[in-house]
Amino acid sequence: QVSSTMPMEEGTLNLLGEEAKDFVAKYRDLCKPTSIYVCNGSAKENKRLCALMASKGMLRRVTHPNFEDCWSARTDPCDVARLESRTFICTPQQEQVVPEGAARPDGTNMLARWMSDAEMDGKMVERLNGCMAGRTMYVIPFSMGPLGSPLAKIGIQLSDSPYVVASMRIMTRMGLGALEQLSASSSSGDFVRCVHSVGRPDAADPVQIEKAKMRLPTWPCDPDRVLVAHFPHRKEVISYGSGYGGNSLLAKKCFALRIASWLGQEEGWLAEHMLILRIKNPEGRVKYFVGAFPSACGKTNLAMMQPALPGWEVKCVGDDIAWLKFDQEGRLRAINPENGFFGVAPGTSSKTNPHAMEMVHRNTIFTNVAFTENGDVYWEGMDSKLDFTSTKVISWRGIPYWQPGMSNLDGEKITAAHPNSRFCTPVAECPVVDPLFDDPQGVPIDAIIFGGRRPDTVPLVYQAFDWAHGVFLGSAMRSETTKAAADVTDKMRHDPFAMRPFFGYNFSKYLNHWLGMNGGQRHMPGIFHVNWFRRGEQNEFLWPGFGENIRVLEWIFRRTDGDESVARSSPIGVVPSNDGLNLEGLEQDVNMSKLLDVPLELWMQEEEAVRSFLEGQLGTDMPQAIAEQLDNLKQRLQQANN
Repeated sequence: QVSSTMPMEEGTLNLLGEEAKDFVAKYRDLCKPTSIYVCNGSAKENKRLCALMASKGMLRRVTHPNFEDCWSARTDPCDVARLESRTFICTPQQEQVVPEGAARPDGTNMLARWMSDAEMDGKMVERLNGCMAGRTMYVIPFSMGPLGSPLAKIGIQLSDSPYVVASMRIMTRMGLGALEQLSASSSSGDFVRCVHSVGRPDAADPVQIEKAKMRLPTWPCDPDRVLVAHFPHRKEVISYGSGYGGNSLLAKKCFALRIASWLGQEEGWLAEHMLILRIKNPEGRVKYFVGAFPSACGKTNLAMMQPALPGWEVKCVGDDIAWLKFDQEGRLRAINPENGFFGVAPGTSSKTNPHAMEMVHRNTIFTNVAFTENGDVYWEGMDSKLDFTSTKVISWRGIPYWQPGMSNLDGEKITAAHPNSRFCTPVAECPVVDPLFDDPQGVPIDAIIFGGRRPDTVPLVYQAFDWAHGVFLGSAMRSETTKAAADVTDKMRHDPFAMRPFFGYNFSKYLNHWLGMNGGQRHMPGIFHVNWFRRGEQNEFLWPGFGENIRVLEWIFRRTDGDESVARSSPIGVVPSNDGLNLEGLEQDVNMSKLLDVPLELWMQEEEAVRSFLEGQLGTDMPQAIAEQLDNLKQRLQQANN
């Protein structure tokens, strides 16, 4: 039990049920913080914590007059992205995570890193023992999803990082409301337990102590011993050694995808790496689409699109994660469990995402961006017309006179902002947030869109023949890699459902779960695949993208209405007819035959690559429906080639 004499820096534990108090006490005794702070989520609290971080050099205020209540953090160069190689799903049995016959000797494969829960517990106890000495343990209650929604879930995160508190206030419904919701539920112990520490070097290891002296003193971390462990069977996440968002904001990928996907499989719903957007045509008809894209592949830009076609409107429900469940009428509904945006800064501009550029000027925490001498933020790809000969730019690493084209002694390019630098902004600041964003019932979904970065092979857009074929399209996704993970070296990698780093359980069971959604009297959404990134012979992009992507969404809109006049069949699915896309007013001259081409030779190679990948990752557990889809694709390609 939590002692009444426990040093409380702020707040009270009285609102916590007995199981929540036991959770706090367990890690209080292990981590040994100096005091405990129960967060209430108020603006006053946030102001105080930001001032505290500023006094320690962890945050600096964005002082340019165009910004209101914005801050910027600079992490240690060793702590800048998710670490997939240090991220594990930990259960009693390996088969709960890795399909039969698909595991390497160490219990991993490309889609899962498994470790027994008992082994991981030992590693975590060793790391967490005394890790918060001299620090405050923050108790962060939060809700994923609108408070009171039947789709929402409550969590409590413990952390020794005030940066995590400030960021969780943006990314979740954080504070006393979540505690009150938990107390009012029939089971006050039904919450996801999240434990995080930035860590500290092993005092018994002189090498670690010497390394620590070289690190950024304002950003504590223990990068050599980072572990991010998920225990889905007991609804718990423990993360040690990193303060970076993807490793420390445990409500995000850890809870909202890995833990939630396990819960969804148990409870009959889906937790997916998907944006949610609302699209309205000139006649006023509204539909909602979800879309799965790998990180840094344009999800945020698409979710906040400024349409190039007159009369069309796009509103944003979410840009990263969707929880989906069929309602009693058989309609698939989705909520955004998050309450903020954690977007990639480089490449964001008034051209690519004008709405994002507007919203980041208020109540935003930037991480690892550059600064100008007048207090403005800067990153690569921004529209800012800076004269670098007269304007001083301080890079994210603190280089005081950064210039484009700079390189280090090894010839490596030095960027102003880190390629994975971020903005963390509340949904409330988004100028195109959908009115139903907080609807507890969620929004009805008409289409599911998969996509990725493909320079060749894959056409601009195509539609699955049916639900099983659509599930296969998700399983076969491949994309050029991005900087969202620090330890990924593949140039082109398989990324099923854009969930490769985020599966919380056995991939074979995941596929069967998706396949099993099609049943009864349900109204199944159409499934589509898009590729904005196809290139020409001079390596130029063939499609202008951004606001012009509304032309593709219009085609999807019409296809969900059953419009056959804009479509034709191909060996890989249904593609637009020759004049199926509305190109009226398009300024760039585009070659639609190349954009919609299905090169048979490349697709035969694609089929072989996907077959090899799925056989390797599914072992003897490949679902029969997926095996049939592989065979059907091969047969259609052979027939077309003859």
